[in-house]
Amino acid sequence: MTATGEEHVTARGGPWWWARRRSAVFDVSLAVVSALECALEGIPFARDAGIPVAAGVVFGLLAGSVLVVRRRWPIAVVLVSIAITPAEMGFLMGVVGLYTLAAAELPRRIIASLAGMSLVGTLIVTFVKTRQDMSRGDLDIGDWFVPFAAITMSLGFTAPPVLLGLYVGARRRLMESLRERADSLERELQLLAERAEERAEWARNEERTRIAREMHDVVAHRVSLMVVHAAALQAVARKDPEKAVRNAALVGDMGRQALTELREMLGVLRSGGDGRRARAASVPLVAVGVAAAAAASRAADDEGPCLAEIEELVGQSAAAGMVVALSVEGDARSYAPLVEQTAYRVVQEALTNVHKHAAGAKTYVRLAHRVSEIAMQVENEPPEEAASSARLPSGGNGLVGMKERVSALGGVFVSGPTDAGGFRVSAVIPAS
Repeated sequence: MTATGEEHVTARGGPWWWARRRSAVFDVSLAVVSALECALEGIPFARDAGIPVAAGVVFGLLAGSVLVVRRRWPIAVVLVSIAITPAEMGFLMGVVGLYTLAAAELPRRIIASLAGMSLVGTLIVTFVKTRQDMSRGDLDIGDWFVPFAAITMSLGFTAPPVLLGLYVGARRRLMESLRERADSLERELQLLAERAEERAEWARNEERTRIAREMHDVVAHRVSLMVVHAAALQAVARKDPEKAVRNAALVGDMGRQALTELREMLGVLRSGGDGRRARAASVPLVAVGVAAAAAASRAADDEGPCLAEIEELVGQSAAAGMVVALSVEGDARSYAPLVEQTAYRVVQEALTNVHKHAAGAKTYVRLAHRVSEIAMQVENEPPEEAASSARLPSGGNGLVGMKERVSALGGVFVSGPTDAGGFRVSAVIPAS
């Protein structure tokens, strides 16, 4: 990341108040040249003032060396240059001081005041000097030349360094502002990338959970019924061949249905994945999250089982030997596809759990159509001790998946044992 402001100054490691060693060397060199200039100009000043030449040279050296602090105290440098203007020395210090003053981050009124003072001082000194030269006969020109020379010299020594300093200062501030904006933009992009990665990971986890839930609902019920029918087929194969044939046909039908649903689901996954893995490396993380969310929305809108198929679902369990009764309250009507699919999956998983854990128990399936919601309840009585068990495995994900489905629609899901020793699953889903 690019350093700006104080970080940028500190990173250079210049001595004292300088940002860089090169700047320090440059200012010291300017101060030496200015001191030499002022020392040479101090010789005629000492003669005109009637003081020792050595005093004038020392005075010039001290005055010219003030330029070394131009970056630290530009106002002091300009004031010193204005103070020694009557002595006709310090022209380099005046020009460099005005430039540094204009380029510094100081109020404009201070820059204008000091620049005006320098302009007036130079104007007066030039006017007086030119007038004296003309009176001594050194210059044989008309009287118009005195004000012209004074104005030209004062503007020439004041305006260019001030204008250049204002331009350089404005450009420097612009570059610092752009650098700060670039740093801020880089930090924002990093935060956006981190948030996009988090959203993409969350979307992937949600998609994996949804796919696992769908696979569980599709496979568990069909395979559970197949295992129950296979157990019944084994029991009646010799005693009742006709019933064994019917059970074998049911096992085949259920297997084909399970395979069909699996093929459809896998086909959706393949169609959603082909052509995307090749572009995965070049797709931004933000697009990953958006694509995952869109895929989840499309999957939710796909046609699935509906409430009209619950009677067939109950009939399949009855054909597998379960004593099950279905009751419907209220006027049946259509709901949103996701609501009907969730209600169907709740009943399906509840019946699957009865096959797994309470084989032979009498089961009641109740469906209630209300004004603004649909309610369903699957309750089984305690299983008979003599009832045979198909020894179906349980992954413990059925109840969790049902609760996740119902909660995602803003509904309420409750499950637990009954006082009579059975088990009850209840769910209420908003109709909208």
